Amino acid sequence: MEQLLERILATVEKPSRYVGGEWNSISKKWDQAEVKMAFAFPDVYEVGMSHLGMQILYKVVNDRPDALMERVFAPWVDMEEKMRAAGLPLFSLESRRPLAEFDVVGFTLQYEMSFTNILNMLDMAGIPMRSSDRKGDNPLVIAGGPCGFNPEPLAPFIDAFVLGEGEEVINAVLDVYLAQKQQQCSRRDTLSALAGVEGIYVPAFYQFEYKQDGTVKEFKSDSHVPPVVKKRVVVDVNDVPFPTRPIVPHTDVVHDRMMLEVMRGCTRGCRFCQAGTIYRPVREKDPENLLAQAEELVRSTGWDEISLTSLSSSDYSGISEVIGGLVDRYSSERINVALPSLRADAFSVELAKEVQRVRRSSLTFAPEAGTQRLRDVINKGVTEENLMEAVTSAFKAGWSSVKLYFMIGLPSETEADLEGIVSLARRVLEAGRNISRSKGRLRVTVSASSFVPKSHTPFQWEPQDSLIELQEKQRFLKQRIKGKGLTFNWHEGQVSMLEADLARGNRDLAPVLERAWALGCRFDGWSECFDFSKWEKAFECFGIKPGDYALRRYSHEDVLPWDHLDAGVSKKYLTLEHKRALDGVPTVDCRGGKCPGCGICPSLEINTQLVGGKSVEPVQDLL
Repeated sequence: MEQLLERILATVEKPSRYVGGEWNSISKKWDQAEVKMAFAFPDVYEVGMSHLGMQILYKVVNDRPDALMERVFAPWVDMEEKMRAAGLPLFSLESRRPLAEFDVVGFTLQYEMSFTNILNMLDMAGIPMRSSDRKGDNPLVIAGGPCGFNPEPLAPFIDAFVLGEGEEVINAVLDVYLAQKQQQCSRRDTLSALAGVEGIYVPAFYQFEYKQDGTVKEFKSDSHVPPVVKKRVVVDVNDVPFPTRPIVPHTDVVHDRMMLEVMRGCTRGCRFCQAGTIYRPVREKDPENLLAQAEELVRSTGWDEISLTSLSSSDYSGISEVIGGLVDRYSSERINVALPSLRADAFSVELAKEVQRVRRSSLTFAPEAGTQRLRDVINKGVTEENLMEAVTSAFKAGWSSVKLYFMIGLPSETEADLEGIVSLARRVLEAGRNISRSKGRLRVTVSASSFVPKSHTPFQWEPQDSLIELQEKQRFLKQRIKGKGLTFNWHEGQVSMLEADLARGNRDLAPVLERAWALGCRFDGWSECFDFSKWEKAFECFGIKPGDYALRRYSHEDVLPWDHLDAGVSKKYLTLEHKRALDGVPTVDCRGGKCPGCGICPSLEINTQLVGGKSVEPVQDLL
């Protein structure tokens, strides 16, 4: 295999994706590990190696003396062609063992448009694609991540899904698997034992009945499994293992830097944001813990940038203390500190001035909507005055490049809201021209993504705009956001529609997904690979149209395809939030001390945890 692989690598793009052996990677002795797990990322190496969750689980599993974890990524199309022609199965980076020889293969579900890559990786590995076709000697195939909160289109292909935070549950999964293996239990008995672990969803034990229109009539669970599976969360983020010796890639990757996770969750409550729901409650790390972790990261990696990661890092209570400590300690070593995105306020700009002492990049703000009315609908909590104050401060401080993120197709959006995006972009550019000394380099970049309704959000009942409507809105903005200093970027509407189909779909989409893969769909999130015509043919084979799930409006009384999966936020609260949205009524941020009653803390028996031992007392009246 080694000689064959070497010949292939000489003929493909970026062979460094497939060689392994990176700094801080771990190669354990195969025969000394009682349980062998592969972490499978269904995208290319550069994307997967930027995923902090992989680095965390890699540490957790490899810290066990009885287990090993190795990595595998989706081979790019040229590598797949060469491997299939040579009869070379998909293999791990560390030992170059075929994936089919592992006990457990774990996929991360970060993006719906990577689903065909999951099927392709199983096929390339020689692992039966459908769970029902796997035998005792086949690996256990599990999956987790944000898309796991509605995994139904993937249900026939995955043995078990993990709901919640992986490091909280992975050891229990491996313990159960190991005990069943030692007792030589059947595959079904192993799945039954796994279903007894809180946070584990085994689709084979749940049955769905559908109405004629494709909506769920009812679902039933076998008697030995819980009717509703509740997510698992880490109680204290200061006590969980963190990878302070992360793998350092050989080649450039998307996020080529140290990642320092400052907190989990977000209190903002944006109504379109699935992450804001499924990662609740907020749990902040202690500043002294973060500074200690940063010191180890600097010593063990050689990177020259530290990124403070979370859903909303500038909301972190100890942000000034941590940034001050990092900059004072590392600026003399030319190590930069980065915040992924900023709140639209002057405080954030002051933070940016502090962290970008070493190198300056563009600043990114996300107003999301063009008018205050629509920002109230989505509960964004940002005003136009906030944004203008922030960009004015940025231009005065010497920045010449600003990025603005918006979303089109939001519920109740009108042409006036689109005009608001144009107006804001022009106002920001004008502010820069009035202030900036480097007018020739002045750049305002406007990016508009399409709203995708996601499960477990107040907008889960809302339909997506039709493809024609999205394309018309994109043309509207493209015609108006142009000229010197202005750039407009947008996301392909066909991709967003299919993302919404898969995000809101049920098991009827599984054969569509399988057919799309058979027709050659791969890397559907990559513009150079995406082929909508193949997806159209796949849908047509089963009498479904693209958009059937994306365009569906659910009622509050409908059984949703994901109602058997509990993210901790009560459906009653989401219903109330949906009604508030349609009335344009904002909801308070619990970080201010007042609980809005989402139900997450009583449901999971855990409170919001802020720096200094501060917390928020949950209310009970909505539960």
